[in-house]
Amino acid sequence: MINGDNIEVIESESDDSYSNNDLYNISSWGADLSFRELITMYDEDELQKPELQRKYVWDKVEASRFVDSLLLGLPVPSIFLANTSDENKLIIDGFQRIMTVYDYVKGIWSKDKKVFKLSNSEKINNKWRGKAFSELDDTEKKRIRSTTIHAIIFEQKSPKEDDTSLFQIFERINTSGRTLFPQEIRNCVYQGNFNDLLINLNKNKHWRTLYGLDEEDPRMRDLEYILRFFALDTDFIKNYDKSSISLKKYLNEFMGSKNSQDAKVIEQRERNFTSVIDFIYEQFGDEAFYNISSKDPQKIRKRFYPTIFDALTVSTSIALTSLGYIIDTKNLNAKRMALLQNVDFTKYITEGTMQTQHIRGRFRVALKELYGLDYE
Repeated sequence: MINGDNIEVIESESDDSYSNNDLYNISSWGADLSFRELITMYDEDELQKPELQRKYVWDKVEASRFVDSLLLGLPVPSIFLANTSDENKLIIDGFQRIMTVYDYVKGIWSKDKKVFKLSNSEKINNKWRGKAFSELDDTEKKRIRSTTIHAIIFEQKSPKEDDTSLFQIFERINTSGRTLFPQEIRNCVYQGNFNDLLINLNKNKHWRTLYGLDEEDPRMRDLEYILRFFALDTDFIKNYDKSSISLKKYLNEFMGSKNSQDAKVIEQRERNFTSVIDFIYEQFGDEAFYNISSKDPQKIRKRFYPTIFDALTVSTSIALTSLGYIIDTKNLNAKRMALLQNVDFTKYITEGTMQTQHIRGRFRVALKELYGLDYE
């Protein structure tokens, strides 16, 4: 298995900042919510945390100091919430604070599943060191439950067709301790059936082998490549009339589309990805998405190449569909090696990789060289 540094990122979404040309009608307002209200909202699923993101990361001293601050009556930073289409609220920023109080009041610390007692650290007021919520007096319990935290709440009024403004709000306002990668933000914003599918497909054993890491990437780069396959394996790319695409914006819009939540579409995508990955693994082996050395064509560079990945997966998807899953596999791996030495293909996977002509170019060459089909 290769390590996480061995991903040949020819194009980077982190450098793909954009300001959407669409004009948003976004409302925002402030509300002071008590922790009693927030706990109830969380219990009733009205207050939602992002899936697989915002795992609880505070240590016991950090968590205890926050509770200590509430007991001392000190002010605490605002949280950011977003209204969703189903009238729930998504936590954009503030999950650590909310869950710390939630766990303390409920009595069990989610990080170790043990009774939540405040740290004995000298950073905690001596009066409350080592105490669980149940050991506080009634006045102290009321103080924690009644403490209000200022929430800034966002809601997109228009356009109604999508909620891509939430991505930009997440990207620009999020104040957690690290910069979020694009797919981490999508995972927060575009929750639903399609996001669940991506999470499940990312566990596929053949995919994990082809990607080169046993463990799922905590920054969700691997999951993003699955989304990328679905987004590029469309007729839209064939007819796109602009010279290049913003990959970040394109993936946002694809993942946020209403079509992506349709149950039949989800089922079809699951079958498609599974059959494509199984075929590639069986025919090309675990080096399918690697490239050859520019100095020695017989030498394989053990790095995952995103552009080889999308060329191979999209062309295979088209071939499996067009040929009724009956493909002549004789000398197929030798054809792949010849493809990697093709001058045009090399250009399309290394230069201007998000130019639409080069996206279509690498699909066209791969489909022709591997499967004898035309990309139309």
